[in-house]
Amino acid sequence: MMNQQKIKITGTGTYLPGERIPLDKVDYYLGELTDAPSKIRKWMKMTKSLMSQMLDVEYYHFAIDPVTREFTDDNISMSVKAAEKAISIAGIKAGDIDLIAYGSPHQDQMPTASVRIQEQLGIEQCGEVSIHANCTSAYKTLLIAHDMLRNGRYKTALVVSSNMSSSELRAEYYNQALVKKEEVLLRYFLSDGAGALLLQATDDQHGLFVEHTYMESGGGKKPAAMFNRRPAYWMNPKEEYEKGYHHLAQLFNEQLRTHFNEKDGSVFYKGLKRMMGKYPFDVDAIRFFQVNFPSKHISEMVMEECEKLGIPKEKLYSKMSTMGYIGPPMAIVSIDRMIREEQFNKGDLILSFVTEVSKFMQAGFLLKYE
Repeated sequence: MMNQQKIKITGTGTYLPGERIPLDKVDYYLGELTDAPSKIRKWMKMTKSLMSQMLDVEYYHFAIDPVTREFTDDNISMSVKAAEKAISIAGIKAGDIDLIAYGSPHQDQMPTASVRIQEQLGIEQCGEVSIHANCTSAYKTLLIAHDMLRNGRYKTALVVSSNMSSSELRAEYYNQALVKKEEVLLRYFLSDGAGALLLQATDDQHGLFVEHTYMESGGGKKPAAMFNRRPAYWMNPKEEYEKGYHHLAQLFNEQLRTHFNEKDGSVFYKGLKRMMGKYPFDVDAIRFFQVNFPSKHISEMVMEECEKLGIPKEKLYSKMSTMGYIGPPMAIVSIDRMIREEQFNKGDLILSFVTEVSKFMQAGFLLKYE
């Protein structure tokens, strides 16, 4: 059997575009939905006043110039900027990277993002993979990189994730006459940004190491709770717009609760329990537990369940209030923040887990400081 090396996080980086935007400026940056049905506009006004309490978000980041209405970044440029910070901290050259693993919610671009990032970083040849699986995508890229490095296929991996939420949320994107509540709610949830990690196979005994990675899909018999209505083939763009099939929607309230909560616990709780059963560890050693959800309310709800697993509420780690919820990259950005702002002791564990609601895919990872 091949000797498996330890996988160390040697560099991290975050990129958040533009200025910090308070909630009352979100519509200014994304654009007012002036042509939406009047009942939707009234509902948005009422709902926005509740968002600050429900989300605990003070600031957002959008890669949009509110005056020109032009984008200031895209998924590739944000990824490259985060990656360059991670590369600098790791003290390596971009050419030392022999694997790029990229994750984003979804993508239609060709060629795929991983090779575009490779090109922008000036890497002539390397392995690469692009994963598009909503909020589990960053976790899956980490899983792939971790396994490939551990088994000796590669030595140095760039794990990078970005999310350009504003491109699907700005006023110009919608066929406003057709918008529904579930298609505009996300304007006050999501933000733009990118995060990057440098992983290296090493014999080093000190630092932050990837212990375990995990993924599953628990939604095989559940309807999608986050979706667009595009079919699994290319449509005429004019027809797609006229039917509003491109609108991103997320069900909420009772519709989401019905499929998230089951008789013996939430989907999140049961998935985390399965991960902990497959990869046992000392729960008392958890320093931080990062729950990748866009809502303070949901995070606090699942933390009540997690106490049954021995994880106390005070272990919850969240920096969402200062940057908005940037989706998949949030898991990586949180690691970057921890490394920059916290002091670790030998044996400290970082646990992260996510349930995404497009099809209830789940994923997690465990890091250990040695």
